[in-house]
Amino acid sequence: MYHKDLEIYKKSMDFVVSVYELTNNFPKDENFGLISQLRRAAISIPSNIAEGCARGSDKQIYHFVNIALGSLAEVETQLEISQRLGYIKDFSYIENDFQSLKSLLLGFRKHIIKRVDYD
Repeated sequence: MYHKDLEIYKKSMDFVVSVYELTNNFPKDENFGLISQLRRAAISIPSNIAEGCARGSDKQIYHFVNIALGSLAEVETQLEISQRLGYIKDFSYIENDFQSLKSLLLGFRKHIIKRVDYD
């Protein structure tokens, strides 16, 4: 399975771009704090999809999709923190992308687990 052919990979790459654009307006003193954390967590999503696919087995894909889901949860938490700190007023436009990506990841995980043999 080639990761670049997957819709979930393409959507997660778009999500990374959205997170970068969103954090461009954060205070400069957050460069090594929240900006870095948000960007790294977002980057981790397509990176883990790619790594899982490169490993070649469904068990590995399943494992790395779970890590990608964890990274997505990190982004959600960090976006909420950013809003509470007043760095962003409204992230509903990225929230839609977040929910879409979460649904894709959960659906992909469900598809893969059906193919995994845990014997």
